[in-house]
Formats: sequence, structure tokens, C-alpha cells
Amino acid sequence: METRDAGRSPLWPATVWGATRLVLLLFVLKVLALPGPDVTADVSVIYRGWSEVLRSGTFPLEDVTWQYPPAAALAVLSPGLLPFLEYATAFFVLACATDAAVLALLWHAGRGAGRSPRGAWVWVAGVPLLGPTVYARYDVMVTAVAVAALLAAGRHPRVAGALAALGALLKVWPALVLVGMRGRRPWIAAAVSGAGLAALFAVSMPGAFAFLTFQRERGVEVESLGSLVFHVARHFGWDGGVLLNYGSMEFLGPHVDTVGTVSLGLSAVAFGWLLLWRLRASRPAAPRFAAHTAADAAFVAVLMFTVTSRVISPQYLVWLVGLGAVCGCFRASRMRVPVALVLVAAPVTLLDFPLLFADVVASTPLGVTLLFVRNALLVTAALLGARALWRGPVRRAAPAPTGAPARPGRAAPSETPAGAP
Repeated sequence: METRDAGRSPLWPATVWGATRLVLLLFVLKVLALPGPDVTADVSVIYRGWSEVLRSGTFPLEDVTWQYPPAAALAVLSPGLLPFLEYATAFFVLACATDAAVLALLWHAGRGAGRSPRGAWVWVAGVPLLGPTVYARYDVMVTAVAVAALLAAGRHPRVAGALAALGALLKVWPALVLVGMRGRRPWIAAAVSGAGLAALFAVSMPGAFAFLTFQRERGVEVESLGSLVFHVARHFGWDGGVLLNYGSMEFLGPHVDTVGTVSLGLSAVAFGWLLLWRLRASRPAAPRFAAHTAADAAFVAVLMFTVTSRVISPQYLVWLVGLGAVCGCFRASRMRVPVALVLVAAPVTLLDFPLLFADVVASTPLGVTLLFVRNALLVTAALLGARALWRGPVRRAAPAPTGAPARPGRAAPSETPAGAP
């Protein structure tokens, strides 16, 4: 996937993208079929039902499966942009169009000095490895906003902040892309934009923030890291089971609350570590911001919160593939190995869901093994990514020879603002 010619024709990635995305569309349109649960049911049943409620002028207050920030309504209502298509078909077409837009952004970002087309190839290869679930959830749309925010960080920090705020109001996690952005401008823009959008939703439609209660009451989902405790415990007489709860398959029974609390505690530790890294990176005496810092930090932050979450749904890998692709646009990125581990985890996730989801739910040896491998890959990626981010020193420009004139205005390549070309 690596090449030194950043100006190479986009013909190859575009061709591979077209071939693989055609297959994804054939699956979601049910021309082809995969074993296991129908991945399109969320769109054709749940999203469609939500859209009908949203068009009435309110959020789905009575539906505990509505666990998303208010801007998610924009994604759910987006098929209305294609009124000549049936709801689900329109959604899949828009998801594919968004996928193409992300590729275009990544290809453009990979051109120029210090850049690489590797990022575009990460996206081209990573998305189909996750299977048709990518087009059957609105996460690809959220990922597009996060990718755009990171790529705007260098030249347009205020735009980056506004996009991060929009992403956070779509699905919370894009707020983490701010972690490695340099200076105050993106943070201020995010705060102002986020507050304005949140207020607009709050006054225009009832129940804009009801999702906070529903999200807080979730249990331990069967694909999460913490769920491995109960998958193993079931083979030793644990008195609990798996039920459809708050829209996903979750463990219910003794000690589930304890594991959920531990997961929240680990997320708090991850937040503390990121805060410490940010303070350390921002020291005036030893700044650690480079052109790739925003992408690397965002990738690590989302990885850490993914592995410590009580829920690791298959579509969460779309976030990581997208952020990993942005890292790949920078030759100096220190995330090559963690991104590669995420790409390896992608097809294992496809086996977990939908192909062998029955084995995962039943805690069979095969299902537990697949889950252990996938989660071990993600944990390893998070640990390696965190270590690389922590150790990532900024290279200093070589000192000028004695008597040589200084060259003002020329920073070392790694000292350019995060996200700058």
C-alpha cells in the first residue's frame, strides 16, 4: 500500500473501491446474502420507524433504543433527500456516497510533501473487510465528519472545531478528535458551535437529550471486552444469560453491574491518561505537536474508549478504520502497527457479526475464541498506540553551522501545526 509517488493516479484505488463497494451494495440490497442475522433490519425497521416519529416534530421519547445525540436525526432523516427511492435503498445509496466522499478527502490529503496515499488505501481495504454492516448503520456518515475535521485542523482550525462539534452531536465520539489539535481556536469553535446546535435542537424538538438516560442504563454487550468474563463464566455455572436489552444483546445476571462499573472506571483512566498527555504535549518548553499529531491522538483516544466501553458494536470499527486512514496520510505517523492491527481485527469482527453471531451469543468455544482474538487485537493496538503517542518526540531542526546565517520562518517538518500540509 505504500508508495513514494504521492501524485500517482487515483485509478487503482478508485477501481478497487468501486468493485468492493458494488459487492457491499449487493449485500445490503439483498441480491446477495450472508449467513447470520439480517444486518439491514436496523435501517428498514428501526431507522425507518424513528424517521416517522422525527417527522412528527419530536424525538423517539418512548423508544429506549434511541440512544443517540440529537443531530443523529439528520442521518435518520437523510433518505428524504432521495424521495424517489424507498427509505432503506436511499439510506444505502447515501452511505455509499459518503464512503466515496471519504475516499476523495483521503486521496487529496495524501498528496504533497510528507504525505502518503497509504491513508486512502487503508480506507479502500478496511471498509469491505467489515462487510455490509458498514452501509447498514449511520456510522460511516459520522466517520466522514470526523475525518473532515482532522484534515481541516492545520489550515482551518475553526472549521475543524465546528465539524468536531457536529460529529459529537451525531454520535459523541468525534469530540475526541480535538485531543491532539493545537491551539485554542478549534476548541473555542467546537464549544461555540456545539452549544449553538444543542440549543437549537433543545428548543425546536422535545426530548433532544433523552438519550442520556437510555445510554446510562445499558448493560454489558456480548461483544465488549468485559463480556469475556461472562462468556467464560457461563461454562462454569454462572447464573445469568443473554437477552435483547436496549437494542443489543447484553449479559444480564449476577455481577454484570460490577463489570460495567469497572468498564466505566477504565474509561475514566483512559480520559485521565489523555488529559495528562495533552498537558505534557502542550508544555511551552517541549511542545510535542507535529503535522500528524492530531490524527495519531484522535486514533489512540477513540481506540482507548472503544476497548474500555461496555459496548463494542461491529460498526465501531468503521470509526477506527477512518481515523487510521487519516494517520496513514502522514508519512511520519507513528500508528502504522496499531492501524494494521485494526485492519486485521476487521475481518474477525465480520466473523463475530453477522457470520457467527449465534456462536458468540451462545458462548461456544468458537464464538469465545473469535471474540477473544478480536478484542486482543484492539487492546494491543490501543496499548501500542498509546506508547507511540507518549514517546512521540518532536524532531528539532538541525543547528546551523557556526557562522551560518539563520533561516527564519522554516520549522522542522514535524514541528508544523497538526494537520498542516
